[in-house]
Amino acid sequence: MTGCPFQSESGQAEVDSTATAQVQGVALLDFSQRMSYGDYLHLDEILNAQHPRSPDHNEMLFIVQHQTSELWMKLMLHELQAAMSCMAQDDLPSAFKMLARVSQIMAQLVHAWDVLATMTPPEYSAIRPFLAQSSGFQSYQYRCIEFALGNKNAAQLKPHAHRPDLLASVTAAWQAPSLYDQALRLLARRGLNIPATHTQRNWQLPYQASEAVEQAWLHVYRNTKAHWDLYQLGEELTDLEDAFRLWRFRHLTTVERVIGFKKGTGGTGGVSYLRKMLDVVLFPEIWTLRTHL
Repeated sequence: MTGCPFQSESGQAEVDSTATAQVQGVALLDFSQRMSYGDYLHLDEILNAQHPRSPDHNEMLFIVQHQTSELWMKLMLHELQAAMSCMAQDDLPSAFKMLARVSQIMAQLVHAWDVLATMTPPEYSAIRPFLAQSSGFQSYQYRCIEFALGNKNAAQLKPHAHRPDLLASVTAAWQAPSLYDQALRLLARRGLNIPATHTQRNWQLPYQASEAVEQAWLHVYRNTKAHWDLYQLGEELTDLEDAFRLWRFRHLTTVERVIGFKKGTGGTGGVSYLRKMLDVVLFPEIWTLRTHL
């Protein structure tokens, strides 16, 4: 006869008791007086923050995709701000760690588009009317990231004017030196010939490329042993912009795949607007110097 042998109720109770004891020896099971995993992460709030407005099954994907992206962006801003602070204090090893993390966060955001791309045009069309005028274009965290990376535009403050708290955060990022501004100030402190126009400029204006700045970076890249940490800084910035370009490209292709050439819900041209964003270069001399090496 094959199969499990017969076991009495008392025997089963002994097995259950032993199994429970084994589990209890490894992990705590009573959290009536302790902080649990869910308590620490505030999972009740997070997992109950999805409120679909349409009856369509696919809206949950759309909401979770964008909420998780906002969480990654929160971490990205946390790391970017800390990296800029470290650079201002000439603590490059710490800044490198943070910038490498930012690049990896960006990689997560790039792959997130793969999930959203499973939404077909008819599926998105079913939920689009329920979005009204809400759009990722209005993300204040994304705007802070763009400003921190140097893509300054005063007009982008307006979507946040109805929320003084958010407007204050975006305005602070707009008025502050960008990551690249901090990098150039660091090069100047190291004795490289960075013009005052690029170390004491109006931080609210978009960055303008400079031949003198390119020459300074070229000196670093031609003398890597003498300027190893600055050379590494240049490559960290390259990694970051490379990842950001991939994110923008995947955004573009996902939008084109799902909505074609319709206007965005926030009023932008949709694909046409995103194509223009592909031409934005954040750290121009880091890229142009390669032609002259």
